[in-house]
Amino acid sequence: MRMKTKNTKTLRIEFVLAALVAFGIFACKSESEAQAHASGSGESASQPDEPGESGEAAQVAQAGATEANTEEPTVDEAEDADAPGMQIGDTAPMLDEAMRNVDESQVSIRSVAQEHGTLVVFTCNHCPYSRAWEQRIAELGNTYMQRGVGVIAINSNDPAMFAIDDFAPMQERAASLGMNFPYVVDSTSDVARAFDAQKTPEVYLLDADMRLVYRGAVDDNTEAGDVQRHFLRDALDALIEGRPIDPAETRAIGCSIKFRDPPVETP
Repeated sequence: MRMKTKNTKTLRIEFVLAALVAFGIFACKSESEAQAHASGSGESASQPDEPGESGEAAQVAQAGATEANTEEPTVDEAEDADAPGMQIGDTAPMLDEAMRNVDESQVSIRSVAQEHGTLVVFTCNHCPYSRAWEQRIAELGNTYMQRGVGVIAINSNDPAMFAIDDFAPMQERAASLGMNFPYVVDSTSDVARAFDAQKTPEVYLLDADMRLVYRGAVDDNTEAGDVQRHFLRDALDALIEGRPIDPAETRAIGCSIKFRDPPVETP
């Protein structure tokens, strides 16, 4: 019998505790400050003058507390749910939009495409869900680049919300994870809007003709050791081998994308 995926309420509680404990918040903050983080009041995290581990930890803890108040279905509950925006079979938008990569080059989705297709991952630095899946995303990206699938990770978040989503921390994150694929800035959030991406992490797998063949979650559990269904890995294998992808759509579980404000049009 397949083990049941942890329910979302349990995952939210675990994320808050993990974010606080792993970065030493309980040790370096007073009890009242820790309770303020856990309350998820929704107030913006304070940004340190100089980025550092303590500032990063505080932002991650704040994100964990804030995002934990958002009700999300489990992946299994949403496998057959209708999703807005891009549908399976649609051609991906904004393929030639140049975005700043962590190596300072300009990269577009089309420019990374390979023989079998392209994997587009919307992610960020601050979100506890992105952090839970980031090592698996890096490993999948590095592996399938060698098997003929182009890979690009896109950060569409406004760094004014969380400073660790800014460019320099992106460079550090890519290096620490050993990403061999581009990690780029969607500086207007327009690419995320065009894809109708809503969460970090959220993945879109395109075939060789840039048509959407899978969208949604990486797998069914934030804990790597508890994964029962490897949605993205199975989709990548099926794409390369020319087999139908099933499921072709799951619902991404994660933090909401912190969209930049669109430019104001002058009359």
